[in-house]
Amino acid sequence: MTHDQSENPDLSRLVAEAEQHERDLVLTRFTHDDAWRLGCLLVELAAERSLPITIDVRRGPQQVFHAATEGTTPDNDTWVQRKVRVVERFGASSYLMGLRAKARGTTFTAQHELPLQEYAAHGGAFPLRVEGVGVIGVVTVSGLAQRDDHLLVVEALGTFLRTAA
Repeated sequence: MTHDQSENPDLSRLVAEAEQHERDLVLTRFTHDDAWRLGCLLVELAAERSLPITIDVRRGPQQVFHAATEGTTPDNDTWVQRKVRVVERFGASSYLMGLRAKARGTTFTAQHELPLQEYAAHGGAFPLRVEGVGVIGVVTVSGLAQRDDHLLVVEALGTFLRTAA
């Protein structure tokens, strides 16, 4: 049985919200120093809220920032890798890709015929998009419920954009 977005207004709203996040959170530039600042901002948020998360920031294929707070395991690093692959392949957040598949009445894995152990369309990996350039990297959080991972990255990117202006 397949469903389209119109049959599930909550899912339709979540897809629209995630798409808006990607339109809103566009950078004017993104350097190694910016990657460090964004990563540190996420570490600060995790510390303030006692969140067990792994944080990863990349420019192109280079991992520029990586940190893991108390309560994480090596499995979180595996989740980071799998989520990053989704963003690198499709240029959209891992959360949005999973929501879009669900809205079509399927799963990301079934829709794209990609191995589950290599690609995870779960919340937490977000494209670092530079105005006039496109996606130049990925920021990822792993450790919370997928929507919470996504919203933490969105919050941090929003703060980063406001303070970088």
